[in-house]
Amino acid sequence: MALISRSSHALVTGGGRGIGRAIAAALSDAGATVTVLGRNRVTLDEAVAAGAAQFAATADVADPASVKSAIAEAAARQPIDILIANAGAAESAPFGRSDAALFQRMMDVNFMGAVHAAQAVLPGMLERRRGRIVAVASTAGLKGYAYVSAYSAAKHAVIGLVRSLALETAKSGITVNAVCPGFTETDLLEGSIENIIKKTGRSREHAIAELAKHNPQGRLVAPSEVADAVLWLCGDGAGAITGQAIAVAGGEI
Repeated sequence: MALISRSSHALVTGGGRGIGRAIAAALSDAGATVTVLGRNRVTLDEAVAAGAAQFAATADVADPASVKSAIAEAAARQPIDILIANAGAAESAPFGRSDAALFQRMMDVNFMGAVHAAQAVLPGMLERRRGRIVAVASTAGLKGYAYVSAYSAAKHAVIGLVRSLALETAKSGITVNAVCPGFTETDLLEGSIENIIKKTGRSREHAIAELAKHNPQGRLVAPSEVADAVLWLCGDGAGAITGQAIAVAGGEI
């Protein structure tokens, strides 16, 4: 049975907008039944109404009980074959002003959110001996950027998790990988753009150019480009690909 088909169920955390919604739509278009999970029911329902997903589940990925309950409900409807651990958040501050609470917030959402989701789906995947887990990390998980030490540390942790879990599941029919987008055109990036405008007083075009210069192609990444990489990792042809962190960043990494 093909991994991406109507008989397959994909769950996308943070699937109501941005990269998560693009991934959900790509999986849905490829034939999977898709459940999007997140905190904002309005954006989740909009994704379903637009055809990017068939079902929605409300949960805070930083809350393990909330995630476990929502995923159990989704899995009772149809076993989950594909998990996209996409939910994330980014905050910037100089290291000297990055307190323990900021580090904890970044770890809770970006790292533990992936842990909670993976722990909820993995028993069923192991029982059926098939599955795909893809974490949406970041180029910040492969290199450092100034003023986002907490975010970068959390994304590095995600990649460490992926590499370790891939080895544990290597003989089980499950693959575990990460995609690492560079600066991507999303709502999340809007916060960075606004910060640059506020701090420099320069135009929006200049702020975007400041971010795009990290990419050797001189542009921002499109969410659909990240979704295409995820779609490949979820397909039958990527069965030998596991433990990888694939940069989608125009050559930055």
